[in-house]
Amino acid sequence: MYNEALNRYNQKIASAATEDMVLNMGPQHPSTHGVLRLELITDGEIVKEVIPHIGYLHRCFEKHAESLTYQQTIPFTDRMDYLASMNNSHAWVMGVERMLGIDKDIPKRIEYIRVLVCELNRIASHLIAIGTYGIDIGAFTPFLWCFRDREHIMGMLEWASGSRMLYNYIWVGGLFYDLPVGFEERCREFADYFKPKMVELNGLLTDNQVFINRTANVGVLPLDVAINYGCSGPMLRGSGLKWDLRRIDGYSAYPELEFEIPVGTGQMGTVGDCWDRYKVRVDEIEQSLHIIEQCLDRLQKELKRPPEFDPRAKLPRKLSPKPQDYYIRCEGAKGELGFYFIHQQKKEKDLKGNDRFMDTEIPFRVKSRGPSFSNLSVLPAMAKNVMIADLIAIVGSIDFVLGEVDR
Repeated sequence: MYNEALNRYNQKIASAATEDMVLNMGPQHPSTHGVLRLELITDGEIVKEVIPHIGYLHRCFEKHAESLTYQQTIPFTDRMDYLASMNNSHAWVMGVERMLGIDKDIPKRIEYIRVLVCELNRIASHLIAIGTYGIDIGAFTPFLWCFRDREHIMGMLEWASGSRMLYNYIWVGGLFYDLPVGFEERCREFADYFKPKMVELNGLLTDNQVFINRTANVGVLPLDVAINYGCSGPMLRGSGLKWDLRRIDGYSAYPELEFEIPVGTGQMGTVGDCWDRYKVRVDEIEQSLHIIEQCLDRLQKELKRPPEFDPRAKLPRKLSPKPQDYYIRCEGAKGELGFYFIHQQKKEKDLKGNDRFMDTEIPFRVKSRGPSFSNLSVLPAMAKNVMIADLIAIVGSIDFVLGEVDR
């Protein structure tokens, strides 16, 4: 299939008219947000065709998962979407817990802590998306402001887990550590500090007429196209569909929390344009802050740390689920992150040469469904006959991470 697609692309390039030019954007280019190569067929400033080339940042995640136990694979989930790795490990751990049948035994305090750190990480990821998008368009100050505020979140997550980006904090059955003493108070201080900063950011970027002119009516993604390409997250909600797995699937503590699902409205142009996708992420930051405050209220009142509370579950020495196929998904910062597990017993030979089947804690196969891969795949459909400068705006509005594209 890959060879057929490659031959088809080569034919397109070979058949390009003499006045067309093949232009490579990347794989080392600041506007491609990582090692992504975009092969453009251009007619002057008009982009006639976009051919994405991936594979420059292969994480080998699925191969690692076939060689390691379920618990040992958690650090490798962090390295897919390394900008929101709490959400990656949350999805993985939920899948393993459901296969083991222990998902109903997770203490409420642990569930709320998981949601708390995942929403902090979601804000950090969206701040990078917004800040780098501003610098793509030519606005430098929002980039500095977003990274300044993101640094507070990185400091808190480092305080909780010991790491700034790749946390290995959410474990099967529990957490690596409970929250440090004083974490809830510091987190509430951050929420109070951050709310007026978002108002300033909206005044600087969201309502900026130059930014609106560069993003409104640019890169319009119709809802039917988004659905057919498997888009999810802010990409899908930016096209007007209220589809959020935190509400649809109701996993972890989310059914007990109140929050809205922002969608694109075409306020500045057409529904599903670059501005709508940007605005959805801005509004999601506000909703994540609302979720964080609710978690803090519960953790500080009803779910205080009990005496002798151990966040690490007393699990069997071997985590060996029953043979089964199971798919788990969660709402990551960039969309639907899913893991498809195939667990089988290990086949061995006994001393007489007869087959015997043994329990194992290593999955036979794990397929990862990265939202960035599906979201990036719609780029050729969105970027037909646009200006090269508009292509930069379209690429930035997708908010993908290459570790999740290549997996």
